[in-house]
Amino acid sequence: MTSRRDFLTVSLAAAGLAAMPAFARKKKPAAEDTNDDAFRKPGAPLRILVLGGTGFLGPHFVEAARAKGHKLTLFNRGKTNPTRFSGEEFKDIEQLQGDRKTDMKALEGRRKWDAVLDTSAYLPADVTRSAQLLAKRVDQYLLVSTISVYARLDVPNQDESAPVAQLADPNVTEVTGETYGGLKALCESAAQREIPGHVTVVRPGLIVGPGDTTDRFTYWPARADRGGEILGPGSAADPTQFIDVRDLAAFMLHVIEQRNFGTFNADAPGGKLTMGELLDSCQRIAAKPSTVTWVPAAFLDKQQVSAWQDMPVWIPAEGENAGFGRMSSAKAQAAGLTYRPLDTTVADTLAYWRSLPPDRRANPKAGLPPEREAAVLKAWHASLEPKPVKKSTSKKSSKKSSTKKSSSKKKKH
Repeated sequence: MTSRRDFLTVSLAAAGLAAMPAFARKKKPAAEDTNDDAFRKPGAPLRILVLGGTGFLGPHFVEAARAKGHKLTLFNRGKTNPTRFSGEEFKDIEQLQGDRKTDMKALEGRRKWDAVLDTSAYLPADVTRSAQLLAKRVDQYLLVSTISVYARLDVPNQDESAPVAQLADPNVTEVTGETYGGLKALCESAAQREIPGHVTVVRPGLIVGPGDTTDRFTYWPARADRGGEILGPGSAADPTQFIDVRDLAAFMLHVIEQRNFGTFNADAPGGKLTMGELLDSCQRIAAKPSTVTWVPAAFLDKQQVSAWQDMPVWIPAEGENAGFGRMSSAKAQAAGLTYRPLDTTVADTLAYWRSLPPDRRANPKAGLPPEREAAVLKAWHASLEPKPVKKSTSKKSSKKSSTKKSSSKKKKH
């Protein structure tokens, strides 16, 4: 089988040279590459180190960077999708094994990279360790954080200047729903402390698209694909917000190529997308006969149907969650963040879902099971039926009424 490397060799010899980017024509010995002290040589591909790179976001970034001819080094434990970039087709990708917690020997030495992408930062100590090791050997450290870093979720249209969460115990090492945002905020601080002025922080919202193993966004295209009556949470006008993994990967590559430092909320435009638009798109793409019945949040709460887990991608935008779906991403858009059409995200996600084995699709990780959805819909419809009027026809009631009238007459007399 002809590999990509073989293809490039043949193309160069066959005068396909002129069609290739200038940096793709230059091939340097590995040893020279290793000791090259200069960052970002004009016309040369970028040397990008990816910490992680085999989960969900990482592979999409690797594919985007590789398509533009950049030189990639992946550093990971080799445990998640270990064959994702194996084989002749991916010989141009350097793969180093180690553990950012216990063994980073593969990254020691004098070797430099133009940028490092950190997709696997959850504890500040891990970021400190990698940033200290690479501080003088990388020009840009891009940390993937989260919009969950913000201290408050009840404020619409927050931007990157909003206060971040503070942990009561900054030394906590257990990542939970309570500590996740605060730990990510500490990871950001650790990177900025170790490599001041050379850090880019990207805070994505819910990352969706093909390859997503959480099944959260995927629940809706898959649900529409079953057809029938679909339980829609809240109202069609409720806001939602998420970002296609490929748009996020493209943005991260863009800020690396542009050497753009700072902090960016990488999410859909705040307050622009609704649950109604999402479900409309899912019905249209699935092309199965279906209807949507919108059930108010209060009724769902009584039925113990939870936002986000049972009804993914949705949280009632009120009270302490009044800012949900309305995080500002204006700064990232100004810096180059772009979006593909919603229908494309839905169609590609549904194609990915359909490609999974039947036993995997039979056990989704998020959303209401079909029988539970049917039960809630039945209860909702029953609640809308007119309640029968009770008639006071019992003898007891009549007798009491008669006695009462009689007593009343006696009192009047």
